[in-house]
Amino acid sequence: MNTAKLRTEELGAGVVKRSTRLSDGRELIYYDDPGTTLGAERAIDARETTTRPDTATMRRDVLTGDWVSIAAARQNRAFLPPAELDPLAPQTATNPSEIPSRYDVAVFENKSPSFGPALASAHDDAPAGVDAPQSLDDLDAPGLGRTRTSVGRCEVVCFSPDHSGSFGTQTATRARTVIEAWADRTAALSALPGVEQVFPFENRGEAIGVTLAHPHGQIYAYPYITPRTATLLASIDREGPDLFERILEFERGSERVILQGEHWTAFVPFAARWPLEVHVLPHRHVADLSETTDAERDELAPLYLRLLRGVDALYASPTPYIAAWHQAPVNRGRDRVRLQLQLTSPRRAADKLKFLAGSEAAMGAWIGDVAPESAAARLRDAVTTIAEETL
Repeated sequence: MNTAKLRTEELGAGVVKRSTRLSDGRELIYYDDPGTTLGAERAIDARETTTRPDTATMRRDVLTGDWVSIAAARQNRAFLPPAELDPLAPQTATNPSEIPSRYDVAVFENKSPSFGPALASAHDDAPAGVDAPQSLDDLDAPGLGRTRTSVGRCEVVCFSPDHSGSFGTQTATRARTVIEAWADRTAALSALPGVEQVFPFENRGEAIGVTLAHPHGQIYAYPYITPRTATLLASIDREGPDLFERILEFERGSERVILQGEHWTAFVPFAARWPLEVHVLPHRHVADLSETTDAERDELAPLYLRLLRGVDALYASPTPYIAAWHQAPVNRGRDRVRLQLQLTSPRRAADKLKFLAGSEAAMGAWIGDVAPESAAARLRDAVTTIAEETL
């Protein structure tokens, strides 16, 4: 086979990183499990070179100050394709997918991104047609009809070459490889010019809007601080810089704890909005996944798998969810904003979902359907059914 030119690097936990490019210039990175059965070589992407879509444009909502990326190219993305045309599976003679070779974990630039492929210039000489935000102050400036180029990066993280599954269906070894990839990509994306926040996440289930059954997540590198994080920064200003330390102490003393380890605690938060909502906090302050230690990553892999499999043990069918890694901004609040996972699901019964209607969707005024303590008790019982040897 024709082989791709690879840049190879050894990461933590025995994970090997191999970087290359797809035929249209997008970055592709393989993360090999420790003890992988894969060889060192990877096939070249032999597809015909195509033109990447133009970078989208952001428009500022003057009523809220939020920036909205108008990414029309996303209308063309794959929608629930059959397994034989899975765009995240390794390429075959009949499936010209995104990934040329067999892999353990693979990360590549999204073909239809909400942000990027253009980046802000590291200097004053911005590329033609790119009107990137000049600063966070620039983004906050008032005025009607304000626009900026949606610079940044969107990446797809494939957890497995299998056609179906999720993070929770992976082995502990594979979960550890994905965590290493998240940490590595967080560091790399944070270093790109113009990136202000990095967000790894997994959407699971058609009820959430997932359009590919393949086990995967995504990473967004935003050119601004997201509205949710801006609100958090304001809360820290109001409550004090030790807010996360006090939250962890408060929740660990409650009946809402689901799992505790040496380095992490998973709990249903005191004011949970969703019928199923779990937060996972590290016991020490780290701003993002790139700052976690090998020991913290080693413990996180089985703890997170146990949590996700407990979620699926609640009902006879898999539960839809959003697993969101909230990380500190790149250039602001890193000594105050602590890394946290927020896992939320709209599932409120075996055959019922919570839909955001008038009060929540229109006014942001939430009404909880399930008492957090009751939700914690059910999930804690479900987690205890997960045998250690299955992780």
